[in-house]
Amino acid sequence: MQRQASSSFLAGPPANFVDGTARPLVVAAGGIESHDPANPETLVYSAVPEPAHVEEAVAAARAALPAWSATTLEQRVAVLRHWQELTKANVDRIADLIMLEMGKVRGECLFEANALGGKVDITLGPESISRVTDYTVAVNDSRDGHCRFKPHGVMAVIGPFNFPAHLPNGHWVPALLTGNTIVFKPSDKTPATGQLLAELMAQALEAGGAPPGVFNMVQGAAEVSSNLVAHPGVDGVLFTGSWPVGRRILEANLDTPGRIVALELGGSNPAVVMPSAHLRQAVIECARAAFATTGQRCTCTRRIIVHESIADRFIPAFCTTASTLLVGPGDSPEPVFMGPLVNAASAKEALDFQAGLVQSGASILVQATQLDRPGHFVTPGVVQVDRFTVDSDRECFGPIAQIAVVKDLDSAIEQANATRYGLAASIFTTEQAEYDAFFASVRSGCINWNTGTAGASSKLPFGGLGHSGNHRPAAAFSVDYCAYPVANMVEHGPDAAVPAGMHVEVD
Repeated sequence: MQRQASSSFLAGPPANFVDGTARPLVVAAGGIESHDPANPETLVYSAVPEPAHVEEAVAAARAALPAWSATTLEQRVAVLRHWQELTKANVDRIADLIMLEMGKVRGECLFEANALGGKVDITLGPESISRVTDYTVAVNDSRDGHCRFKPHGVMAVIGPFNFPAHLPNGHWVPALLTGNTIVFKPSDKTPATGQLLAELMAQALEAGGAPPGVFNMVQGAAEVSSNLVAHPGVDGVLFTGSWPVGRRILEANLDTPGRIVALELGGSNPAVVMPSAHLRQAVIECARAAFATTGQRCTCTRRIIVHESIADRFIPAFCTTASTLLVGPGDSPEPVFMGPLVNAASAKEALDFQAGLVQSGASILVQATQLDRPGHFVTPGVVQVDRFTVDSDRECFGPIAQIAVVKDLDSAIEQANATRYGLAASIFTTEQAEYDAFFASVRSGCINWNTGTAGASSKLPFGGLGHSGNHRPAAAFSVDYCAYPVANMVEHGPDAAVPAGMHVEVD
């Protein structure tokens, strides 16, 4: 059997983490596997999931909930500070494992690894923590009203492969702060990264004196995810991933309206380029946002909408930029912009998407091709279409950008909204009135001006609408879906007013 490359990164063999202990998993064919996308012959992680551990993990999280939610805010902050210290001490280890398992360039992996500790500071900052801070109002001379916040309970965190550390961390840091307990299911494409995070979290919880069962991790694919998100012992589902999977999660929870479901899904994100735009800026930002992480970000620019008066300058410059982007392994000595796609299926889907556009009448301006070398390397593709329509709109999670030309801003806004998604949008213009009209009319949770759609700030809310999410923004607003407000009326005096129609005699 091939040696698992993750063994040098992990403290132990493949395992789930339940009730504070590692539960070893069988290593055999027929389980989940991850391979180095730049060198698929290298096996990174292999294990056979144990669906029964879902039940045990939820039970452990449920048992730990009373003690954990009863701890003081200061005690929970102390645990998160231990977590922050451990992630900072292991930045290179985390980044290298993400690069090995997911394939993106090391600079992006380092950024992600550093974001883990940064999330703690953002969550504890005044803009975030103030959203779940108790407050009091005077109701009358003898009665106070209090708003207090309570945790939902057991939170299922379902992680994605493209940011296998940063995005689930963005869910569980605020969830732990507000007194919830966690059952984490990593992506089956990045299980080794998930186990490393669980190992480090176990250390942080032990250092902070937290009860066992506060944080649990179970590996698996669709069966494990389905069991977890529909489990009656779960109080919340925090998911980052695709719209089809998000839809199945909603369907599984139709009969549990009291369960919080926070969905951060995909995007078919538009960027509009107007005549007054700074051409070089627009070209750089559109290319960066379209092809960052090899197009494997939910905020990547999928559709570029160019005003006809600038199209003959923008399109050739954009195509030249796309065609000259350096593609190679994430640890290449040269400054590589794009790594491989995560697996062979993703590479095929990107190339099939390009072929489908051509069959529908689109023109290839820069052809995406698979490099003739080991690994799932696909070069950037640029395709020009006549126009975008809701019926033909699809999300391609790969390095394919589409371009359409329009005659005015109204047409550009119409084309930007020709999607069922609504995550991110950008406009490049120096005209305030054009930006104001774009902001007012475009349906999107993130609307940028003279910067690309990809590259959100964790200091702001992050989320979308339509097929991009369900109005549960993450990042700085993630505490909102981790606690719920409870109104609390307190009467300090001995008297109570006697309502009309009531007669009271008390000895």
